[in-house]
Amino acid sequence: MSQIKLTYFDIHGGRAEPARLAMHMGNIAFEDCRISHADFAEVRKSTPFGQLPTLHVDGIQVTQSDAMTRYVGKLAGLYPTDPFQALLCDEVMSAVEDANIKMGPTYSMTGEALKEARTALVNGPLTMYLRWLQSQLQAHGGEYFADLRLTIADLKVFAYVRGLNSGRLDHVPTDLVERLAPKLNIHMQRIANTPAVAQYYAKFGL
Repeated sequence: MSQIKLTYFDIHGGRAEPARLAMHMGNIAFEDCRISHADFAEVRKSTPFGQLPTLHVDGIQVTQSDAMTRYVGKLAGLYPTDPFQALLCDEVMSAVEDANIKMGPTYSMTGEALKEARTALVNGPLTMYLRWLQSQLQAHGGEYFADLRLTIADLKVFAYVRGLNSGRLDHVPTDLVERLAPKLNIHMQRIANTPAVAQYYAKFGL
């Protein structure tokens, strides 16, 4: 078995959360290296693009969160083997990542600039992505996004919706998902109630 180390911020969410969940669900041993934001300036010096997460597999550093999630998803049996179902899984993951990228620049903003940028996202791209994700969920059975079972696409959407609902994103209404795409909240609860996922968060008292 390969030695795996995942490095990311000490938060329960974000780009590393789907990979963390997949490895837990697949009983894959890994080092869960969690750093503080204060340590990031130093840690980023050792990463190719100055960003996290990173994954070390037998000492070899890998970047790009979706690539990491796909890799551990395959190890955990949470990635479709059928090429078309894999395509549907990848499509959803890439859409969520596009939404994350659009949100990215706002994390360095404050005051009115932050309010204006987040409000524009809520009224534009976030509305588009949430409605599209709900339509994809409904189009593929209503419970999961691909393969008629839980895959890493579900874990990616779960982490994303959970973040939008959390209240940690200033100027993003906590009822945004419920108003625009309520079936995504039902999906989020379905994933949260999956025994392995519930067990994972119970370890942290969540």
